[in-house]
Amino acid sequence: MARPKHHPTGIGRKFDESEIIVSKTDERGVITYANDVFLRVAKYAEHELLGQQHNCIRHPDMPRCVFQYLWDELHAGREVFAYVVNLASDGAHYWVFAHVTPSYDREGKLVGYHSSRRVPDRRAIRFIEPIYRRLKEIEDRSSSVKQGMKESMAELVRILGDAGVSYDELVFSLVDQVEVENV
Repeated sequence: MARPKHHPTGIGRKFDESEIIVSKTDERGVITYANDVFLRVAKYAEHELLGQQHNCIRHPDMPRCVFQYLWDELHAGREVFAYVVNLASDGAHYWVFAHVTPSYDREGKLVGYHSSRRVPDRRAIRFIEPIYRRLKEIEDRSSSVKQGMKESMAELVRILGDAGVSYDELVFSLVDQVEVENV
């Protein structure tokens, strides 16, 4: 059952810093578990999310190349940390600091993914938003989705190269910067 596409309202939603949004998917990204915080923040009933592709909460302002990076890392068996803006069923958006890990069975076979999302610091979001906006502009002006993703990924690699960091290092430098400022 395909979910109807929701349109962004421009209204932001927050959740408490003590809360964690949790979801699990199978190896194809189909949601198999969503905790109460996820359901409340995303404004879905459990039966509406279970069995859906996790990208049903993808905000249209989120650059596709960041998800490509995420999937490339996960398929390589690595965990990923990322800043992500999601879209709730009522059109509100909410930012998360996501930690996604592959899940394996006892024989070591990939069975899915586990994602825990926390409230990101607003200063980190203010830093990442213009980068994501630039990547999304590149994707939107391209002649095809595939070409747009290729061009935006090249821009992301250029931005990271100019800064002399990997995406993970960028993410953690923002976390570390915020923690240092809060000391």
